[in-house]
Amino acid sequence: MNNLENLKQAIEHFRPFNPEAAADFYNIWSEHRVKRKEIITTAGEVEKYLYFVTDGVQRIVYQDDQHRESTLVFSYAPSFGGVIDSFFLQKPSVYYFEALTPSSFLRAPFEAVNQCMQKHHCVSEALRLGVTQAFSGLLERMVELQCFTSEEKFRQLLKRSPHILTLVPHKYLANYLGIDATNFSKLINSVRI
Repeated sequence: MNNLENLKQAIEHFRPFNPEAAADFYNIWSEHRVKRKEIITTAGEVEKYLYFVTDGVQRIVYQDDQHRESTLVFSYAPSFGGVIDSFFLQKPSVYYFEALTPSSFLRAPFEAVNQCMQKHHCVSEALRLGVTQAFSGLLERMVELQCFTSEEKFRQLLKRSPHILTLVPHKYLANYLGIDATNFSKLINSVRI
């Protein structure tokens, strides 16, 4: 299956498109590649593109004024990526979007996505449902971070994304879970899944 077919499958899972909407929407995407550790979107910039990951692993990270980092989200194929709130609100991002590995995307510029949403209700509805699903996942993650023990957070991560241990360096996973790197290593060695 090619990259555009993967995108179609991901989008139309939420809402099938009529032929005109499909032609308009899928024609706005172009291929884009970045290097390992490349910052794709910098805090302070407005996110210009909606990304669909076709290869590689990325993260959205917050960095405070003392340069402490908090990894908030990982993205990998086949899924959407980028700083979604900055993209849809067209306001400066407070987060960085960073490639952890060499990465490939399909990406669509804001103006083109916005025009498709205004012209085609099915496009708007599919994107609304996708954002709502992402928000629901974020709320679940907030509960995990605030209420779960380190072991429960680790187990939940592996239940949700069992392959993540092979995709993402462990130091970023520990940061994502809010667990000290040493304790994360202990969890890997002691928790049976």
